[in-house]
Amino acid sequence: MLTRVELLARRCRPLDGAPLQDEAIARQLAVLPGWRHDGDFVRRVFRFADYAATIAFVNAVARLADAEDHHPELHVAYARCEVAFNTHSVGGISENDFICAAKVDALTTQRPDAPE
Repeated sequence: MLTRVELLARRCRPLDGAPLQDEAIARQLAVLPGWRHDGDFVRRVFRFADYAATIAFVNAVARLADAEDHHPELHVAYARCEVAFNTHSVGGISENDFICAAKVDALTTQRPDAPE
């Protein structure tokens, strides 16, 4: 398991092979409050005051995703955005997903225990 600081210091890299197993995913999610395991994805909902704040967040996530070459699914509404990561090349969840999840968290000062 990597700490939040270790995740933030890493960069995504090309991967192949097998996805992480459920137990490893659960251990890694312990350092990323608000994120959850959902099938082949890790997901989190972020809430904002208004549409402009939501879109500013979406644009920041897009810049981050391009820099890491690891792109999430984004589901955008007026004052919320759901971010979902998985790694297509491994057919599930990988370390890259947790690296990006930690970096997305760093984009916002939203409390990690905020209700969805």
